Amino acid sequence: MAIIKQYHKDTDTTYVYESISYWDEEKKQSRSKRRVIGKLDPVTGEIVPTGKRGRKSKNAGPEGDSAELARLYEESQARIRELSLETARKDAEISSLRKEIQDLKEAAARADRCLAQCRDILAGHMPRS
Repeated sequence: MAIIKQYHKDTDTTYVYESISYWDEEKKQSRSKRRVIGKLDPVTGEIVPTGKRGRKSKNAGPEGDSAELARLYEESQARIRELSLETARKDAEISSLRKEIQDLKEAAARADRCLAQCRDILAGHMPRS
């Protein structure tokens, strides 16, 4: 991705584009897609957004936007707390299950040793035919 500046003589305006290059398999050539970001302010050198991304919403005023953002923020914070508690519970459960697995592995190893000892005992006392 690259940022391209292009001057338009007829309007005396410099537009700023986002350019993404890709390979065209059909033509076997490199191609690029451009999307306008905005106009370049000649005085400050800053990019002034144009198009839908740069327009203000008609329905929501600044008060409505900030109230909505505050509500969304609070909901997000509550959800984060909820998920953090759930994560802590899951971590504790995982830890408990890992301990149980370790205990079972140790019990299985003891059982294998006992079985091997029993086989050795039986092999030593078996009559040979």
